[in-house]
Amino acid sequence: MKNNFDEPLFREFNFPTRDISGNVIKAGSSEVIGKTKVSIDEGSHDGVTVILKKDANDSIKEIKFVCSCGQTKSIILDYSE
Repeated sequence: MKNNFDEPLFREFNFPTRDISGNVIKAGSSEVIGKTKVSIDEGSHDGVTVILKKDANDSIKEIKFVCSCGQTKSIILDYSE
């Protein structure tokens, strides 16, 4: 039996309205825009962690490089025509 946590699938939210005050977000001010899989590669890359964000069909949406010094760089891929 496959472990349920091998490929975590998360709902991705957008908050189009700006009526958010403080740390509370009301359900009416959010919308689900899709599902995302997140995988982390913590191999030996000179202190750089690679985070892949995929959609539900395993197409890569974002590649994020996180340095051990705290800097982050992202590449966002858009497949729409």
